Amino acid sequence: MARFDPYENNGGTCVAVAGADYCVVAADTRLSVGYSILSRDSSKIAHLADKCVLASSGFQGDVKALQKNLAAKELVYEHNHNKKMSCPAMAQLLSNTLYYKRFFPYYAFNVLGGLDSHGKGCVFTYDAVGSYERTGYSAQGTGAALMMPVLDNQLKSPSPLLLPARDAVTPLSESDAVDLVKDVFASATERDIYTGDKLEIIVINSSGSHRECIELRKD
Repeated sequence: MARFDPYENNGGTCVAVAGADYCVVAADTRLSVGYSILSRDSSKIAHLADKCVLASSGFQGDVKALQKNLAAKELVYEHNHNKKMSCPAMAQLLSNTLYYKRFFPYYAFNVLGGLDSHGKGCVFTYDAVGSYERTGYSAQGTGAALMMPVLDNQLKSPSPLLLPARDAVTPLSESDAVDLVKDVFASATERDIYTGDKLEIIVINSSGSHRECIELRKD
């Protein structure tokens, strides 16, 4: 009997780390189905606004549809308001877009990173139906369970229940945060067959954004 099964998990891992005046967003470039690698150079990262970057893993068809949808809405916002959408505004838009499709969800697990209106790094992490939280760091995808313990150990944020509220941004310098991201990906690539090939890193700060690629293991 035929089953309607529109989803496929194409694997991969995304990480974002926010600092006092920067944000690092990174993802691998492997696209696979089961034990087959379909592409070794498929980017999971999309620039949505001036200082706002989205990294998504999950089903590649839904990821591309979601990124296209958000880019169109951001363009309409820019024409209507004559300014780029801020990162927290994009975070809310992404949440609304995912929740709108909650009965037939985008099979995409998202991390949004950038700078807020005060120039401070911000990271927003999502589930598939739009529930989100602002944190100092996050990981999504098939290697997230391997990476989060390391990130927790190195960057552990104070509890959001503590009063007065503490700052969630990480204490590391920009270069240290980039080195940490490289380390967690090198480690996860050893254990997760869906993560590998290349690591794409976007660093966003007050002077703009720059991209860096490094090789990961290919087997």
